Amino acid sequence: MPTLEELWAAAYDPAVRRHLDYPGGSLVDGFDRFTREFHDRPALDFFGARTSFTELKRAVNQVAGRLYELGVRPGDYVALLMPTCPQHVIAFYAVLACGATVVEHNPLYTIRELTPLFGDHHAKVAIVWDASAHVLQELPDDVRPDTIISINMIKAMPFIKRLMLRLPIAKARQSRAQLSRPAPGTVAFEELLRPGRPAPSDVRPKNEDIALLLYTSGTTGTPKGVPLSHANLLACATQAIEWVTPLRPGHDVFLACLPLFHVFGCSLSMNAGLTDGAMLHLIPKPETGLILDAIKRCTPTMAIAVPPLFERIVDGAAERGVSLQGIQTGISGAMSLRGELIEKWEKATGGLLIEGYGLSECSPILTGNPVNTDRMAESIGVPFPDTEVRLADPEDSSKDVAFGEPGEILAKGPQIFSGYLNLPAGEKDGFYDGWFRTGDIAVADERGYLHIVDRMKEVVITGGFNVYPSEVESAMRDHDGIRDIAVVGLANELGVEEVVAAVVTVDGLLPDVDELRKSVKERLAAYKVPRRVYVVDELPRNEMGKVLRREVRSRLERRDFSDQLAKLNPKWRVQLDEIGPEVREWFSQAGDELQERLETSGQEMRERLENLDTNVRSWIEEEGSGVRERLEKIDLPTRLGIWRDQLLGKGSEKYDAEEQNSEASEESDKPKDLESKDTEGQDAERQDADR
Repeated sequence: MPTLEELWAAAYDPAVRRHLDYPGGSLVDGFDRFTREFHDRPALDFFGARTSFTELKRAVNQVAGRLYELGVRPGDYVALLMPTCPQHVIAFYAVLACGATVVEHNPLYTIRELTPLFGDHHAKVAIVWDASAHVLQELPDDVRPDTIISINMIKAMPFIKRLMLRLPIAKARQSRAQLSRPAPGTVAFEELLRPGRPAPSDVRPKNEDIALLLYTSGTTGTPKGVPLSHANLLACATQAIEWVTPLRPGHDVFLACLPLFHVFGCSLSMNAGLTDGAMLHLIPKPETGLILDAIKRCTPTMAIAVPPLFERIVDGAAERGVSLQGIQTGISGAMSLRGELIEKWEKATGGLLIEGYGLSECSPILTGNPVNTDRMAESIGVPFPDTEVRLADPEDSSKDVAFGEPGEILAKGPQIFSGYLNLPAGEKDGFYDGWFRTGDIAVADERGYLHIVDRMKEVVITGGFNVYPSEVESAMRDHDGIRDIAVVGLANELGVEEVVAAVVTVDGLLPDVDELRKSVKERLAAYKVPRRVYVVDELPRNEMGKVLRREVRSRLERRDFSDQLAKLNPKWRVQLDEIGPEVREWFSQAGDELQERLETSGQEMRERLENLDTNVRSWIEEEGSGVRERLEKIDLPTRLGIWRDQLLGKGSEKYDAEEQNSEASEESDKPKDLESKDTEGQDAERQDADR
């Protein structure tokens, strides 16, 4: 039987070499090369405003000179917090031209999210979207940058677009507010574009210097700094251009709809695209309308996106009558690419849609499907040129698993980083004997193509068995009415981890959980069937659209009120469905607010009852024995009877046994899978449902 390496070599497109020659120097040297080679060709398109390679180089030199005047030196960190726009591209290469390191952050991050990150890299200069500048200005003194430079995206738009945004109408005002806001106390980016001295040539970076610092989302919840060298990023761009055989340097158009602050957009859309001499369609926000407008202006030859975005593009184009013909290649990552979407996209474009795989630590690409008809749906393909891959035993990285068995992906290659920044003492660096441990479990099929099974840290261990969430999600996704799904492990009341599913339904109605579990049991072993199913409004995702299972688990642990409705027994589900959409919407929105109100209203209610108790006692004494006799004759429910007898001065002992029996009866009537620490809260929920 052939080895994996032999199968991978056979899977390569004939035009793709297994081993490549990589450029020396830095990204700045590469920038000089492609701006010189493609000088008059448009490099950037932003809402129709175009920037040539020559104009791009001039702007980069000007900004680099001013940054040097502001004190930026080799080895410094400069933070960028911007949407995808021309100023982002200019700032990226200008920082590198000073010999400094770019630190990319999401411009929508909050003070709480940014404080530990700035505390890690201590950037003294930040270039930020003016709508987010106030967040940086409010950072703690010990981590706040000394200089904050703000960019106004509207300044980079065409004149007619800027003019329309100044119209005194509500829609124009709303658009202006979304794109820009005043940023007093900051340096305007336009001031950096004034002619001046360029940065000295002796500060240019070297091949091994760190070019880019990114922070992983982190499956543990603690982001880690990922330093990528100029060599890493140059290697990735070289590998990508070699892999995508339909590319024609100097003639391509890249659809840059992924954020440049993410490694996927930064490395593949920007670095690889400009190295190829392509014009980048810069999309500041991945909205379908903006993307289709860009496609109508100039059809891209290459689209780099994630599956949900590809789906929105092809569906939106069909609705609006926009032709996608001419998009030769689509590269998808971040999550599994379904065969149905591949078929729909390729029918609409006449091109190919392939899936690749990688991580921030790998600049980001490790594997990919060949860009030809041999590509395989729901597979991450085979290793890129000069990339070594092993499937190792998750418990012992020194051993490879048998063919066809799931193993952890370990990799070596010129695009892979060397280690995390400022790693705490005692924490593992992610490597084993020079091999980077990805933490992803994969299996190879008979052709050698790799298929992701799941993240090691997201595998659910229940009853001693390993359950891969993606396998369960795949089995449940085919069920009618399920629009989105995430499977996680969650401890029950005994502390035993169980398989739990959070689902988003098509119409918002509550699914028949018993029927859903039954359909899964027909396809998977019983221990893989979710013990509990929750309905949620939406699943938390990162900026790339990938489901954050860690956040899903956290939300389910909080037992949101809307999620608990999914666990009611079938009779109650039917009753709730019959009440109407208004009540269901109220339930779904109540959540924590309702729980908080229930918890905080207790003291107020007790005080009111005490006052009422005093008033009623006084009234009874004033009215005399007639009222007392009438009260004694009334047949009241147990708890009201206790209160009545207390008012009449009688003991409540005779009701103690009855109340205990009543509570025991209520406990036995509860749905067995509905868990709550607040028994009285559950009584209130059932009474509300009955009403």
